[in-house]
Amino acid sequence: MEPLYHQTNKLIQETQACFQLLNSSQGNAGNVESEIQTKIAAVNANCERLDVFVFKVPVAQRQNAKMRVDQLKYDIRHLQAALRIWQDKKQRREQEINEREQLLNRRFTANSDMSIDIDYSVQHHNAMQNAHRGVDDMISSGSNILDSLRNQRETLKGAHKRIMDIGNTLGLSNQTMRMIERRVREDKYVLFGGMFVTLTIIGLFLYYFVF
Repeated sequence: MEPLYHQTNKLIQETQACFQLLNSSQGNAGNVESEIQTKIAAVNANCERLDVFVFKVPVAQRQNAKMRVDQLKYDIRHLQAALRIWQDKKQRREQEINEREQLLNRRFTANSDMSIDIDYSVQHHNAMQNAHRGVDDMISSGSNILDSLRNQRETLKGAHKRIMDIGNTLGLSNQTMRMIERRVREDKYVLFGGMFVTLTIIGLFLYYFVF
């Protein structure tokens, strides 16, 4: 176990030295990164073997051996995290360089669209404002429709009352009056049906496009 432990510890020290080269290197950064990944993989493989050897040492020495192996695992996890951070920074730098080159190489003509979408949140904000305006317009339209339906209801009620008065004045038959009342009831159902459909459409629009 001891030779493998010392070999793994040496690999960790070499990996730390490679990080110093990685931060100072320019053209060969890719080679140094590959070397670090190779050493990290070797350390992880050695740690798995050391976990097996820990259970083969005497019980009196097992706790100390396990602590030493855990320290190796702790060190290599930190090196892995440092490599991920460096890779993320490199990816962001490459993306910034590509975006800057695309912007500098972009050609504009006299009639071309000069708008450049830089911030997606601004586009999203504008889209939400347009959606809210659309909802407000629909609510206003629905309110006007409901007012119109209420006015029609009042008109029908007034017409029904006038028909009843005229019927009483002219002495219309009971059958004719029942026909008139049935027609008024049917108009009322149409009115309530229209109100229900309008409110349902407004509710569905608010549910799917706003909430």
